This record gives sequence, C-alpha cells and structure tokens, in this order.
Amino acid sequence: MTTSSKTARARGQAIEQLAAQWLQQQGLRLIASNHHVKGGELDLIMEDADILVFVEVKHRKSSRYGHPLESVTAQKQQRLIRAARLYLASRRHPSACRFDVIAMTGMPPQMEVEWVKAAFDAF
Repeated sequence: MTTSSKTARARGQAIEQLAAQWLQQQGLRLIASNHHVKGGELDLIMEDADILVFVEVKHRKSSRYGHPLESVTAQKQQRLIRAARLYLASRRHPSACRFDVIAMTGMPPQMEVEWVKAAFDAF
C-alpha cells in the first residue's frame, strides 16, 4: 500500500468515526465498523431501537465535484445489499433492517452532515 493510499484510508476511517459518533448522538448504537465480507465492506452497522441499520458513509471536501449522495449508485447499492445479506446470514439479527446513507461535506470541525434514513431498499 502506498503512502497516499494509507493516508486516504486513515482519512476515510476518521470520517467514518465522526459519522458513527454523530449517529450515536442521534440515539443509534454502534455494532461494528469497517466490516469486510466477500465482495464488499459495510462502513457502519448500527441499531436504531430494534432495527439493524447498515450505514454507508460518503464524504467530500466540497460539493464542487458533486454531492456525496451522488456516489451511491445503483451498482454500489447492490454491493451493499449483497454484503448485508452475507452479514445477516452469519449472525442472529433482528427482524428488520434498513440502509442509511450519511453524506458529509467539508472538513472537521466545519462539516455539513446529511442523514438519509432508508436511502434505498433491498427489494
């Protein structure tokens, strides 16, 4: 791994930690972060009451090249759904789950956060 890719990975993990903290302040409980499965990664796995929530975290320094939500394409959604199914198949899970997206724009401490609950559906 090159130095620049290590730096980008560290920056991504820091942003995901900020997103997890923000969601915890909103009442969600963190189950796992950066969960890797064959063919994909789940950024955050959280609980919202009795609902298991798979959270995709997207960040942009600015919206100059588009809003972070624009990068959650149909193809990306399908990869997340497959990863979530693998996660669910390997563990006991609540009866309901959903897919949320956290879009973060800017750099800490001046970040704009947009939380899209049930951003897409698995069916």
